[in-house]
Amino acid sequence: MKIARGCGAVSGRSPEVFRAMESLEVRSDDIILAGYPKSGTNWVGQILSDLVAIFEKKTQNKESSVNDEELEEFPYLEIGDTGKYERMNKLPSPRVIFTHLLPENLPKSIFKNKAKILLLIRNPKDVATSFYHFSNGMSPLPSYETWDDFFIAFMTKKMPWGCYFEYLSEWNKYADDENVMTITYEELKKNPVLGVENIAAFLGISLTEKELQSVVERSSFQSMKKNAQKTHGAFGNVLFRKGGISDWKNLFSEDQNEKMDKAFEEHIGGTKLGIKLKYEVYCKA
Repeated sequence: MKIARGCGAVSGRSPEVFRAMESLEVRSDDIILAGYPKSGTNWVGQILSDLVAIFEKKTQNKESSVNDEELEEFPYLEIGDTGKYERMNKLPSPRVIFTHLLPENLPKSIFKNKAKILLLIRNPKDVATSFYHFSNGMSPLPSYETWDDFFIAFMTKKMPWGCYFEYLSEWNKYADDENVMTITYEELKKNPVLGVENIAAFLGISLTEKELQSVVERSSFQSMKKNAQKTHGAFGNVLFRKGGISDWKNLFSEDQNEKMDKAFEEHIGGTKLGIKLKYEVYCKA
């Protein structure tokens, strides 16, 4: 398996890159990790990398093909230069590909070839809170003087990857597809062992008890934060800030709570993804 690293954090999302992206031939054994920014994609990406490494070792009797020299491509599909997709076409299977994009902006071959898609979602109040801290710590992104300024931008669709509620609404159309599995940040945080077991089962990867524990430990927040400098360079400290649930309670005003509750109901309340998010549990003060 080859996975991507190091290149600009938000560079390369140009029309040319999107046109070039269509040349990527996604294979049926590729694994697509789809999640809006700050939903936990780097965390779940670690789990996927470890699972695929175990799978390769068992089925091909070899150590994972990932090593420092080979980490050529940044894992996010939409970030990079126009030549990235030709290079990705030459990488061996299975490939793990991350994306923050809406389904309509992805290469058609993902759906045509029925690649497995792991859809990661997180309660919108914590997404907004995490995105606020992330934006102010990441130089290519716009920074905000106050939380109130950020909240207005988040709610008026002025985020670099668009509106989170629209993101959930669009992906909800695919939630019942057999090649799509939805997992929430909260359920994985609450029971990482069960979460990893479910992901492995979806990918058809069998794990021993020891392998399962190893994947869970290596993907713990403490472990990933400790290795952040090594795995994500200068961005490490910004990417792994708290890794918790309900941090939104430190920022949201009563009025902001009401506005987000209303937006949630309007966009995805009662939908499959809306129900899965357990909004009443995680987003009510």
